[in-house]
Amino acid sequence: MRRTQRFPFRKIFTLTLQSSLTRPRSFKAYSFVPFSPLAMLDPTILTIGGIVLGIAIIERILERWGVIDLVDQFAKVMRFILPVTFYSALIYFFATFIF
Repeated sequence: MRRTQRFPFRKIFTLTLQSSLTRPRSFKAYSFVPFSPLAMLDPTILTIGGIVLGIAIIERILERWGVIDLVDQFAKVMRFILPVTFYSALIYFFATFIF
């Protein structure tokens, strides 16, 4: 008479499938809440702001000296440069800042 061997089902098939389903999956979470105002101290943005502030101060000094023609030329140039500089700095800030 042949001897019949019995194997329990759990011994043949391990429970690796069940353990992999219960393992939490890792994911990256980004948050906009911890926004630091110190991030504005980027050297590029400070340089651009310093240049624009310097031109505005020079314009005020020339206005006090009475050189209205030169002040008018500065005003025409700054009317174009200020919005372009602002939006360029804003795009640069959000492109390089890591949230």
